[in-house]
Amino acid sequence: MSCRAMALSFTAPHFAASLQQQQQPASNRLFTQLKLSANPNPILRNLSVSSKPCVCSLATAAPTVAEKESSQASQVEVSSSPSCANAKGNGLSYHIITMGCQMNVADSERMAGQLEAQGYQLAPTPDDCSLLILNTCSIRDRAEQKVYGALGRNKIRKYEDPNFRIVVSGCVAQQEGNTLLRRVPEVDLVMGPQHVGRLTELLEQVELGSQVCALEPFYIEEDITRPRRDSTVTAWVNIIYGCNEGCTYCVVPGTRGKEQSRLPDAIRNEMLALGEAGYKEVTLLGQNIDAYGRDLGLLDNENFSKQRWTLADLLLYVHDVPGIERIRFVTSHPKYFTEKLIKTCKELPKVCEYFNIPFQSGDNEILKEMKRGYTREKYLNMIQMIRHYMPDASITADAIVGFPGESEEQFCNTLSLMEDVKFDAVNTAAYSPRPRTPAAVWENQVADLVKEDRLHRINRLVTEHALERSQRYLGRVEKILVEAKNPRPGKEDQVRGRTGGNKVTFFKGAAELIGSLVNVKITDATSASLRGELVS
Repeated sequence: MSCRAMALSFTAPHFAASLQQQQQPASNRLFTQLKLSANPNPILRNLSVSSKPCVCSLATAAPTVAEKESSQASQVEVSSSPSCANAKGNGLSYHIITMGCQMNVADSERMAGQLEAQGYQLAPTPDDCSLLILNTCSIRDRAEQKVYGALGRNKIRKYEDPNFRIVVSGCVAQQEGNTLLRRVPEVDLVMGPQHVGRLTELLEQVELGSQVCALEPFYIEEDITRPRRDSTVTAWVNIIYGCNEGCTYCVVPGTRGKEQSRLPDAIRNEMLALGEAGYKEVTLLGQNIDAYGRDLGLLDNENFSKQRWTLADLLLYVHDVPGIERIRFVTSHPKYFTEKLIKTCKELPKVCEYFNIPFQSGDNEILKEMKRGYTREKYLNMIQMIRHYMPDASITADAIVGFPGESEEQFCNTLSLMEDVKFDAVNTAAYSPRPRTPAAVWENQVADLVKEDRLHRINRLVTEHALERSQRYLGRVEKILVEAKNPRPGKEDQVRGRTGGNKVTFFKGAAELIGSLVNVKITDATSASLRGELVS
């Protein structure tokens, strides 16, 4: 057994102590993470060697510990909580609070699928569950604060119900690890994004009395359980995990690990199952989706020459999946975006005319400091290629203002790039120093008031351009994939769908239209959405 694959696991009766013992201060609880070395502390007992990677266990009888990001919390009544393998029929319930990007949404669906396969039922609110999962994001500092706030509200329930379990997953879990457990010792399980497919396995360790911290690099295997999809029409499909880039502001490489591409057959098989189940649209997901295939072997079949897989090759490979009418993909990196990919998207009718390509800054010096790997000129040339091959394509992006050292002139270069492109939408954020990233410790940090001012200014321009881009739809008849009823009060007679360019569209229609592609004449356009009339 390799050293990397082996860790010591200390087990103890989990929450078996009296209420008085359970209410010990967190400082009196012991949490250790050991690798192949004994600990002389007599509190640690039932020493055993486990071949399960990255399992760290609490060895005391006190509550466990963890931290993560989320937005809600509450109290729940006591319920029995046997091991996951025996969960079925025992009235176990779960609730997942998801924060952050589409990758987290997809991860939450996978975790829900694993739990329901073990007999857990979805609880409508955090108050009604016996297992609460906070699936967290660490892109912004405020998100971490939400996690700790939610944990602060929910840890009280541990003293009222010793069988209530708290799990923190996602990027905050990976980033904080044992620190989170020390701050909130009531958490039972902390696991990084690479361990999402091992949720039920790790919960079994919790039920044996361990406090588990699963953070180490782990090869992501195919998950045979089906995700519990939040939609019956559209679905997320991961095609590549992790990121090998070293952007100086970003925590993703440290929290989601190195790039791991899924095998093309596994992706196609998942899409085949979705098509058979009646899904109409698939969004292929990746933190750096254009890097797909760099870690796979060479193509060698009758359809392709011998070369490494690329995203364009994958689109060709899955395009004919029966039942799937639309295919999207996010998020692209300008460094790897190619003319071949644009041409492939143009040639494949199921691939939507939609690209999400973050530019982050319009200034070359700032891009260099960010280690983005491209220039303003290269980015604009890429946009010109898209507009040449696909003139009506929707283009969205991400941008950061107030990066360390950013001057007013450099910020204005970002605004001028936006004027040159006129994006359909831009997700904007003021720079937030993230733990263990190079830019976080630079001395030339921009003042918060300056960042706030720049954020307001860029957002005004984003809204102006988004409205201008929306106006082009007026009077046109668009194919709309109907996804759901309009959730707004008083709009019960309306349904909601999206154009191929990812523009949300509302119009009057019956619920029977959900899952259908229909023609809608656009009669009104705002910066955020469209409204129209169903065309027979």
